[in-house]
Formats: sequence, C-alpha cells, structure tokens
Amino acid sequence: MSPGACRPPVYRRGFHGPLSAGARFEICAGAILTQNTAWRSVERALAALSGGALMTPAKIAGCGYGRLYRALRPSGYYRQKARRLKDFCRYILKEHPEGLAGWFSGNTARLRAELLSLKGIGPETADSMLLYAAGKPKFVIDAYTRRIFARLGFPPWREYGDWQRLFESSLPPDIRLYNEYHALIVGLGKDYCKKTAPLCGKCPLKNFCLKNF
Repeated sequence: MSPGACRPPVYRRGFHGPLSAGARFEICAGAILTQNTAWRSVERALAALSGGALMTPAKIAGCGYGRLYRALRPSGYYRQKARRLKDFCRYILKEHPEGLAGWFSGNTARLRAELLSLKGIGPETADSMLLYAAGKPKFVIDAYTRRIFARLGFPPWREYGDWQRLFESSLPPDIRLYNEYHALIVGLGKDYCKKTAPLCGKCPLKNFCLKNF
C-alpha cells in the first residue's frame, strides 16, 4: 500500500475517542513529529509509517534508521525525530509492556513527569499525549495560544506553565472542553490571527482584541 492510500491520521484537532491501541500510539507519534513543523507535513510522515507497516512501537524500535528516515523525511528534522521516536518506542517496550492504555491509565501528574523525563519530550508534546491519547485533562499550550492571547491583551508570559495555569484555573477540567477549545484556538490562529499579516478585519474576536502586535 502506498502512503497516499492510507487512512487519514487519527491525531487531529477536535478528535474524540474511543481510541484503539494503534490510535493511541499514532497520536503519540504525531505529537513527537509535529515539533517545529506544520501538521500537514506530519500527516504525510504518519501516512508513510502506516503505509510501510511501521505504526507500532515494536516495528519502529526494530526498524533500521535508513527506512525510518525515508518515512519521516516530510516532517522535517527527520534524523532527530527518528531518534526520538525510536527511543520513545524502546522505552514503551522496556518499561511499559502492558501497553499505552495501561501506562496511560495512571496518575496524571506522575505520568506527565515520566513523559517529561524522556529526551525530546517537552511540555507541549507531553500534554498533547496526555489530552489526546491518555484522555487526561491537561490544556495544551502552543504558539497559536501564546500569539492570540497576547494580542488579546493577556500578559506575554514566557513560561509554558504560566499560560497553562491561566486556562486550567479558568476552565473546568473537562477533556472534551479542552480538546474543542484548543481546536478553536488552532483554527483561529491558522485562518485569522496569523503570525504575519493577520486578517483582523475578518477575525471573530476583532471587537475584543487589543491588537498587541
């Protein structure tokens, strides 16, 4: 099967389970691959992994780097991401043979700390895994969130935790709400509140925005 013939990745904004073991892993892989690149490029890499029958921890852990590089090339920084993804897969197999569902069923704070202890997994990546794959109420903060809310007049905090506390202290800890809210932020950032040349006149938040840019 060619990569283009594969089903669309399950990891997408606004997606709600139920999740199979394969879907959980695909979400985690996508969270790692989306670092510093557009989601459309990640979709191509995920399709290549799926089309090459590599979409399991065991397959990626045992795959040669040359083959993995070719699959991940569309995602950019593919050599670094191949190492990180392979390391993540090896960690799952060694430390969590019970699988992602079992591992992710644990305490949220401990699970987040464990994910953050792994090389190449920062707060945004860990929280994407927690919210989308583990079903834990952790609000994901990304560049869209920082840009939009700084322009709206919120303090331009530098620390990820400051932004996350704003949302988690203002919203009930509801997984579906966090998922949908973040999806709306991403949509607004992509379609209106662009990094350069934002479409302020058409933005649905134009009457509330201080246009701090």
